[in-house]
Amino acid sequence: MKSAVETLSPTRAKLTVEVPFEELKPSLDAAYKQIAQQINVPGFRRGKVPPMVIDRQVGRGAVLDQAINDVLPKKYVEALQANDLQPLAQPEIEVTKFEDNQTLEFTAEVEVRPEIELPDYDGLEAQVDDVTVTDEDVEEQVQSLRERFGTLVDVERAAAENDFVVLDLKASKDGEVLEGAEVSGMSYQVGRGGMIDGLDEALTGMSAGEDKTFASQLVGGDLVGEEVQVEVTVSQVQEQQLPEVDDEFAQLASEFDTVEELTADVRERLGRGKRLEQAAEARDAVLEALLDKVEVPLPEHVVTDELNARRQNIEQQLMMAGITMEKFLEDEGQTIEEFEADLDRRVRDAVAAQFVLDEVAKKEEFGVSQQELSEHLVRRAQQSGQNPQEFANHMFEHNHIPELVQEVLRGKALARIVEAAVVKDASGNVVELKNLRPDGTIGEPEDEGAEAEQADESAEEQTEA
Repeated sequence: MKSAVETLSPTRAKLTVEVPFEELKPSLDAAYKQIAQQINVPGFRRGKVPPMVIDRQVGRGAVLDQAINDVLPKKYVEALQANDLQPLAQPEIEVTKFEDNQTLEFTAEVEVRPEIELPDYDGLEAQVDDVTVTDEDVEEQVQSLRERFGTLVDVERAAAENDFVVLDLKASKDGEVLEGAEVSGMSYQVGRGGMIDGLDEALTGMSAGEDKTFASQLVGGDLVGEEVQVEVTVSQVQEQQLPEVDDEFAQLASEFDTVEELTADVRERLGRGKRLEQAAEARDAVLEALLDKVEVPLPEHVVTDELNARRQNIEQQLMMAGITMEKFLEDEGQTIEEFEADLDRRVRDAVAAQFVLDEVAKKEEFGVSQQELSEHLVRRAQQSGQNPQEFANHMFEHNHIPELVQEVLRGKALARIVEAAVVKDASGNVVELKNLRPDGTIGEPEDEGAEAEQADESAEEQTEA
């Protein structure tokens, strides 16, 4: 077999393949055997019909067609390997020349992985925000803790923001109550939002025993976006009483004896969380710095497929949350054109990052152990809320394991790049990333293996995001 490759674009190639007729013989013999099993010819047992009889009964052309259909995929793969091409999609194959007992010629046009010239990625520089825990941050966390231990007390006054009310709710259209749009005895905090537009405004100023009707739009169901009449009845107005922030509260809400110890722990935990946020910001910044130094041709079909997948995922999430796209865009302060442009930019950056990280993993000759793959499977299952064994079975059954292996390799590549980078905060301090642990603390790793595992894990999660 002979093959030649023509570069149509940085991401598309055309293979021209010539297959001598003798290389078709195994497929031709297999075609005769298969057809012999399928036809009945008087005087011959099934499966024992000679080729010359099959040629008369079925036609030599049908046998040749079957042989060609069998040999084309094999020779296409051989041509890819011979020319070191990595396909990204199914090829467009066309038989350009073939006669019986003559050479078979065909072409195959296919999207291929672009060739990337990696720049030096040691010592990349990036800047991130300072890690700052303010008194307001601490007070907000302590306030949330107080609310967890708060109690609700009935009050004889009109409801105000942050009060709790027990209410009945029903939506109707044209005088008929809508199925599934009726609740009773529900506790709701005034001002919380996220339920029905206009509900908080209607509840403010209502007392126990009062009802009110207001117009709104449904955010879910078959009538999503339709204007309906909503009737709300308040049966109780409750005020939340919070415990005082003192040593007694510290002992009630934590393992600490004093409020000073409690607030110090809150400040420390907030600092660890912000350190992890800073590390994620650092990974993004370092990867962005690398992408700025390299040109990555992007196959449009890959970008289009990823755009469609992300768009569908966003629509599903909005549907599950009972939010229309119009409401989402309004909350985000975006037009549909701005949303699409932002999504396109993020997808192109993500696809480019994948290609670059794949090249880094190849250059560094990274591998993936069975333990690393198993741990990644478990993490992915946890992220999707699935049983790890069921998730693993699904991945194996649908041949998604190579994709998971590639995710681990990209995680290792990103960790390698970030470890070699120089990241500073806005104050000019070098950000410690190498020894940052998953809980946000900084310490010396137990050994090199543990250090690598920790870096890989954090990098994998960032790559997936």
